[in-house]
Amino acid sequence: MKHKRLTKGITVCVLLVVCGAAKAQSSVTLYGIVDAGLLYTDRTYNNLTGKNGPHEFSMVNGGMSPSIFGVMGAENLGGGFKAVFKLESGIDLANGGFQDSNGGLFGRQAWVGLESPAGTLRFGLQMSPFEYAIQDSDVLSLAFFGSQEVGYSDNALATGTYVSNAISYTSPKIAGLSGSAMLALGGVAGDFQAGRQYSMSLKYETGGFMVNAAFFDGNGLNDKFSLTNYALEPFVGKTIGFGYYAGGLTTKASFTSYKVAQYVNYDVYNAGVLYSLKPYWYVNTEVTFTSDRDHTQNHSVMGELGTEYYFSKQTSVYAEFGIVDNHGLIHTGLQVNNALFSPANGTTLSGEVGMRHTF
Repeated sequence: MKHKRLTKGITVCVLLVVCGAAKAQSSVTLYGIVDAGLLYTDRTYNNLTGKNGPHEFSMVNGGMSPSIFGVMGAENLGGGFKAVFKLESGIDLANGGFQDSNGGLFGRQAWVGLESPAGTLRFGLQMSPFEYAIQDSDVLSLAFFGSQEVGYSDNALATGTYVSNAISYTSPKIAGLSGSAMLALGGVAGDFQAGRQYSMSLKYETGGFMVNAAFFDGNGLNDKFSLTNYALEPFVGKTIGFGYYAGGLTTKASFTSYKVAQYVNYDVYNAGVLYSLKPYWYVNTEVTFTSDRDHTQNHSVMGELGTEYYFSKQTSVYAEFGIVDNHGLIHTGLQVNNALFSPANGTTLSGEVGMRHTF
């Protein structure tokens, strides 16, 4: 009997130690994407000089998505609480330097946070709820070619994509409804409004249906458009989006308004379809119409048709064709990194092929 009691006692002690170790369990993950392709554009435009150029054939870093690497981690604190962090950088596969990283080593994301049953708090450099909402309503998930990311970057540059000095809260999903809010402090002594940014979003999901809405309001450092800081433009954005999933078919549509002081005042309408031919083979198409609210003669139509084939869960190849027709003074482009702007008054054709690997 004593032996059995001793055995039970030891078992209980071991279980307590294991439970304590589980509560303190932590993990760190290295992750990334490497994506490169070849891009052809039959006409080019230099936004800095305002001059049109001939056709161009080039290697493009981030043909479909940015090439990135990052580290993220979590520590279980017990009681449903976790300490979390993420550090993320953009890389240029052509020369090993930085790209799509807002000029810093971890210029894409650098935050620490706390997850709990009541939601998640994050502190540091992060993407806005407005950015995430547009991604959710884009059938291409803000791919770099022919998607809503082109219109976003074309109109608002990186404002809302990289938000410094930010504090955000994301709620848990309750009856299909979730929301996020973010406030970013400008960091200018004596001027609370300089560089201040805030954003909120709501999303409702039920069955295969999704609807979301979001807004973003940010002040520039000098309250005027500037090419010196791509993530601090005086920008106001609003969006509402829809999505429907049925088997291998995904359809999404959205309306977004972009207003950057002294620069753009555009409405953007977007719709797209993604279809899975096989579990490893996808085709997609997307159409975007952009109109200048102040001068309706300035408008554009952009279309994209693409396919992606997966050799494995981590490695794929893709091919995409795009066309944009610009009218008036608008310069809507087709590819974020190498063809963000296209010549006005005419049709521009573009295509790219590439390879992507995730880890």
